[in-house]
Order: sequence, then structure tokens, then C-alpha cells
Amino acid sequence: MFIYLDESGDLGWNFDFPYRARGSSRHLTIASVSVPDSLNHMPARTVRKLARRFNWEAKKEKKWSSMSPEERIAFAKSALSLLGKYDQISLHSITVFKENVIEHMREDPNKLYNYMVKLSLAKHMAKHTEVRFFPDNRAIKVESGNSLNDYLSINLTFELNAITKLKTESADSASNPNIQFADMLAGLVQHHFEDGNSEAWKLLAPFISSKKLYFP
Repeated sequence: MFIYLDESGDLGWNFDFPYRARGSSRHLTIASVSVPDSLNHMPARTVRKLARRFNWEAKKEKKWSSMSPEERIAFAKSALSLLGKYDQISLHSITVFKENVIEHMREDPNKLYNYMVKLSLAKHMAKHTEVRFFPDNRAIKVESGNSLNDYLSINLTFELNAITKLKTESADSASNPNIQFADMLAGLVQHHFEDGNSEAWKLLAPFISSKKLYFP
């Protein structure tokens, strides 16, 4: 199984000002698309079809933040179509309400990031004997020195008693359309929670394995 992951929001903690006006986002979303080897090309194909339809600049990565409302709805509908054709593909997300995050998790925000990834994906990973995991490039080590791969592997082996062989590979979304798909998914979920703009979310939400953390 191949899993591609990206995030939306930030890991800042400045809540004295509004988001996008010197303040941090109030939410952080991590989202992923899980796809078997035989269908590994399909999320990328979805992104490329959207690029052709809307004449996106070929050499510039298209991010959710720069997509028009029409393009966002088109992505949600395209993702729905993909899931309708291939039930082996699944979508996952987890969103944290950052203002309720406990202090010691704020000291090293990568601990929060890794914890969210575990809550979102570990049980899904445990269903498979081999997982190739492609998070975005911010999957760096936490203070304890454990990498995200080590953290997940320990959880899979000792807490979930899984035989999953996990290989985590750093990837650049600019050159990986599957991660671009995950970016759009993360943006869709984040847009709902952070901005209350839920048109695309309402289309796709029933088909996302979505979790919330530290919500009031």
C-alpha cells in the first residue's frame, strides 16, 4: 500500500491576532490518500486531468490555497469519482483545534505532528503487510531523536501487534502529483474547519475517514 500525506495550516501558536493577519491558524489538518500498488497512478492522473481542464501552469505546483471555488468543487467531484471506481483507495484526515493543545505538546510541535499521523493512519497501516509512506518534507525528527518512521513502526509492532513493514520516503510535492492530491484533500478539510467554507467538504466528507483532536 502507498500512502501520500500533506498538511494544511501551520504549527504556530500566536492566537493574539487573527489568522493571516499576524496570527497563527486555529486548526492544523493532516490528510492522506492510500492507494494500492496497482492503482498508484490514479491520484496523480486525477490531478493531471484537473490541470488540463483548468489550464494550470505546467511548471508550477497548484496548491489548494490558490485554487478557485470552481476548481475546488471540481477536485471534490473528481475525488468522489475516483473512490466510486476503486474502493481500494481511501482518504484519511485528522484536524486539531490548536488552542486546546496542551503546553508540553507545543514545546516541540513535531511531537504533535507525529501523534496526529499515528492517530490518523496507524490502524490503517496495520491492515497491510507492506506500506510505502510518502509524507511531505516536514517529517523531521522530534526532540527524542525518534523519526516519524521509527515512531510509527514502534506503534505498529508493540501496540498494534502488526507485521507491517513500513518504509517512509521523503518526497517533494512539487514533483509528486500524488502528494499534490493529498495537499488538495488537506486544504478541503482545513477550509471547512478554519474558514467555515464547507461546499467542497460536504461533497467529500462522507467518504473521508476523518478525526478531530482537542476540539471543545
